[in-house]
Amino acid sequence: MSTPTKPFTPSADLARPTVADAVVGHSETPLFIRKPNADDGWGIFELIKACPPLDVNSAYAYLLLATQFRDTCAVATNEEGEIVGFVSGYVKDNAPDTYFLWQVAVGEKARGTGLARRLVEAIMSRPELMNVHHLETTITPDNQASWGLFRRLAARWQAPLNSREYFSTEQLGGEHDPENLVRIGPFHTNTI
Repeated sequence: MSTPTKPFTPSADLARPTVADAVVGHSETPLFIRKPNADDGWGIFELIKACPPLDVNSAYAYLLLATQFRDTCAVATNEEGEIVGFVSGYVKDNAPDTYFLWQVAVGEKARGTGLARRLVEAIMSRPELMNVHHLETTITPDNQASWGLFRRLAARWQAPLNSREYFSTEQLGGEHDPENLVRIGPFHTNTI
């Protein structure tokens, strides 16, 4: 008895855009939050380049995130389809109750709208993350915007926030500020 095989579906087809997960912003300037797809890779790359001091990875890395990790990433676009926000991350293999957030970027046109928080909460509210109860990220000591975002998330989710040094300047080649590991949780995704 043979088992029927499913036809191969290219990852680009799996990542075709659908309707937005959420619409945020003002009625005159709505922003649409959704899972990324292969067509978003270059736009994500351009957004990250426009958001110093974020580390810029290759366009290929952002294509992989937009396709292979699309369930744990999110983009925000304006009505013209321009990518104005992005969050990347993944559920840790060795700690399946923990989401590790890699990068958060909000373009100049969308700053001051609460978009970073809304992107994170859109991801954390997905059914694929229903068993996640901790969020981790790394933040340099002087990145006040990121510290503020994660303190606000911890307060909104009524969860403790802890941090410690994770990567030293030496480990990062001497050219990069140290990175602190920040952990929020436990929290319950149904309260997000």
